[in-house]
Amino acid sequence: MKTVENTKDTAVIFLNSETENFSDFIIEKTRAVHTFWIKEICQVTLSSAIARGTGISGRSPKLLESKIIKGEAIIAFAADGRWAGFSFISSWENDSYVSNSGLIVAPEFRHTGLAKRIKRKIFELSREKYPNAKIFSLTTGSAVMKMNHELDFRPVTYSELPKDDLFWENCKTCVNCPILISKERKNCLCTAMLYNPKESSNCSVVS
Repeated sequence: MKTVENTKDTAVIFLNSETENFSDFIIEKTRAVHTFWIKEICQVTLSSAIARGTGISGRSPKLLESKIIKGEAIIAFAADGRWAGFSFISSWENDSYVSNSGLIVAPEFRHTGLAKRIKRKIFELSREKYPNAKIFSLTTGSAVMKMNHELDFRPVTYSELPKDDLFWENCKTCVNCPILISKERKNCLCTAMLYNPKESSNCSVVS
């Protein structure tokens, strides 16, 4: 399997590469070396939130660093070594729930099918680390909703989501947070979707 050297010097070389082969992505569970890409992940996430004007809550570099080092995230690179995408997982209420969060793809690699591949990988990682947990997603994006549906997620009311205050704290950086607060966390513009391993036929974990 092809590997990516993520030192600062090699990253500069990769970023100047003229290779445009988008069909061969390297998608893997994160390791400590991948913390090099945190700044770019945060910048792209912020710019995407501003461009869309809705539905993307920010994540601190410290949180992403923790997820990356613990191997609770998926990262993707293009064949020439450029960072291409990212997503991470978090567990809630004594590992009863797991969220798939922060799915982001670099602008030059959108519309290549990469988001769907990352979504599949982060779902598999969630099932591997927390096989009995319910997996949930909050999104305003129709593309994410479609991917969730293909993985046997179903739309649910907010009452079926974790009650953990720390989880809802993450919504404070989203532009829609005032709506969430006014609805007493019972509703918002995001659609809540849930995967329950006890109810789903999609219960296998692909290595």
